[in-house]
Amino acid sequence: MGQQAALPKELLITGGKIYDPATGKSRREDLGVKDGRLVDPASLRPEKAQVLDATGCVVTHGFIDIHAHFREPGREDKETLVTGSQAALAGGFTRVCVMPNTDPPIDSPEGVRATLERAEGLPVRVQVIGAITKGQRGEELAELREMRAAGAVAFSDDGQPIRDGQLLKRALQYTKDLGVPVINHAEDVHLRADGVMNESALSTRLGLPGNPVEAEGAMIYRDLLLAQDTGGRVHIPHISTALGVAQVRAFKGLGLAVTAEATPHHLGLTEELMRGFNTQAKVAPPLRTEENRQAVVAGLLDGTIDCIATDHAPHTVEEKEQDMLRAPFGMIGLESAFGLVHTTLRAAGMDIEGIINLLTAGPAAVMGFDLTPLKPGSPAELVVLRPDEEWTFTREDIYSRSRNSPMLGMTFTGRVVATLTPNGWFIQS
Repeated sequence: MGQQAALPKELLITGGKIYDPATGKSRREDLGVKDGRLVDPASLRPEKAQVLDATGCVVTHGFIDIHAHFREPGREDKETLVTGSQAALAGGFTRVCVMPNTDPPIDSPEGVRATLERAEGLPVRVQVIGAITKGQRGEELAELREMRAAGAVAFSDDGQPIRDGQLLKRALQYTKDLGVPVINHAEDVHLRADGVMNESALSTRLGLPGNPVEAEGAMIYRDLLLAQDTGGRVHIPHISTALGVAQVRAFKGLGLAVTAEATPHHLGLTEELMRGFNTQAKVAPPLRTEENRQAVVAGLLDGTIDCIATDHAPHTVEEKEQDMLRAPFGMIGLESAFGLVHTTLRAAGMDIEGIINLLTAGPAAVMGFDLTPLKPGSPAELVVLRPDEEWTFTREDIYSRSRNSPMLGMTFTGRVVATLTPNGWFIQS
């Protein structure tokens, strides 16, 4: 279990390997932090500076999550901006983009500004993704330009896919000069129907309605065609199928400026977790077969998929204790993200630098964020990682207001030791 507190006024990080994803270079040296910024370690006062021994660790830029749900306003019983930021900090994240499927949805410049104002002073930097359509109803475009001016960094109706292709085409045309991506939930709702898990032999044996891979593939293909036609920026969320990976790979091969993300759970888990009717593993898109999981891993290894995003989706105990048909889709993922990602991709042959890039430089490039180099004068947005530590994910590791995770009890290799931001820090005790 860790502790969260204000960042020490002066901090010396010693003995670690520094990897800077902004430059792609590694070095071995101490890092100094003073008043929330990186400084020359020699400028610190030995009698005042707290020391963090990072021997055996990698020190790098804090992670960036471009797909998370903090549920405020409207469902603060599941998560708030405060508790969500605490979960992010414990998971190594220093910047999080929150989705607009709140109550009411964030579909106006006033909604964007209100969320940003409530997020001021939190230990992580919260940025807002605005809704594509008013009320997320898929009928009329929201005030996209005004939301962008208010601070929105992308647009999405999140779990409500835009069914009307002409409407999404207009959104892509309208946002083309705004410099932000459009993110459409990758499911054809008619093909998905009432599916609650991956359509497979296992779903048949369990007697549960299945969600076929074609539901994802059909929507991704349509959106890629519209992006090709308009020149707009499409970002494909939470790819879960070999079909979806192949489509993105093919369109990238044609020169289309499409980007894509994968979640930790789709690259590390499979539908086998649904045996026993485990509602904690019910997620949209669903956990797929081992073949599809391996395709997602391959897409990350070859650069088809640009980054990792958690799709952190908290729900109450009461909601998840319903039967498989009624329980909501989604699982939390911030605190377990690095452990699951590192364990999975390390086994697939990716080095620690490549894994860090998928959690830092990759998401920053997708959203057009500047990735601050690790040098004096830069804000202290750091995470300290111990790649070789084995640990078991337990309830004590959760800082979210919700506990809905099928990863509880799993053992990972690779752990977040500490996270630093100008507004706070987390350290394993």
